[in-house]
Amino acid sequence: MKRLRCGILVLFAGTILSAAPAPPPPAEEEEGMISVDDVFEAGKSLYEEYAPDEVKAQFDFPDKARWDSVIQRLQAALEGNDPKALLQFEPEVRAALTALRNLPGAEDYVDWLAERLDYIEAAKQMPKTPPKPPPKPPPGKVVAQFIPNYDLWVKRTQQRAKPAGAAEFVPRLRPVFATAGVPGDLVWLAEVESSFNPEAKSPVGARGLFQLMPATAKELGLSTMLPDERTNPEKSAQASATYLKKLHARFGDWPLAIAAYNAGGGRISRALQKQNAKTFAEIAPTLSVETQMYVPKVLATLQVRAGATIAGPGKK
Repeated sequence: MKRLRCGILVLFAGTILSAAPAPPPPAEEEEGMISVDDVFEAGKSLYEEYAPDEVKAQFDFPDKARWDSVIQRLQAALEGNDPKALLQFEPEVRAALTALRNLPGAEDYVDWLAERLDYIEAAKQMPKTPPKPPPKPPPGKVVAQFIPNYDLWVKRTQQRAKPAGAAEFVPRLRPVFATAGVPGDLVWLAEVESSFNPEAKSPVGARGLFQLMPATAKELGLSTMLPDERTNPEKSAQASATYLKKLHARFGDWPLAIAAYNAGGGRISRALQKQNAKTFAEIAPTLSVETQMYVPKVLATLQVRAGATIAGPGKK
């Protein structure tokens, strides 16, 4: 039964909107992993047996051809660099959220999927032509680094309430980040990653307040076996802060470090090298849609929630 429930949750969330471009497959499958076909069959069985009639009336379980088509099209959109390509998925994402909110045990996926719907809604508001950086400031004047679509995300964040868990976890975990040697206000990364839900899961394997992938969590010393330490607020905060500090040391720049947290350090390094660039704004158009929007969303969240600006002049 547990495997069946996992199957339908991954089906609804994973086939409609992925958290990020899928990471390269590991050399060997982890023990207990199930294939895409297994997920499809398990999800179909659980849907037919347990989905309420009102959910079935609003959401048709896809056949295998549609399942494969959605995966292929969505992955192409997420891995591309055109945010407008996400717009076609809005009806299916909203239907998936309706289904998840009515299925037992789906709560840990709802906040995650709602965050991805936020990217689709933001894509509708983005200008047709990418915003251009402002003129260079006079010599000697230090200004914040230009971040594409930052103002858009500030406005969107101002329009929503703080997640319920923020009142508990921000004061509890801010010292963990500060002790690790990174800005304590980076604890607000958890709003973007999980809406401060320590049990949050993504269909691609990320989990916890800071949505650490299994391989990254293991490298940072966390166990992903039962109990999964990514769901431990203090331990996951310590791991996330350590990872961010490592990325900042590598790139010397917080927007780039945040981009690497989302996309992986290798992708950011390759993009910088290919574009002969030094800042996030210079490589943003070449990055995946999710990373393009993730960085300004995180920075806007820090600004709105904590009045914190960590996007300095940029790496020299």
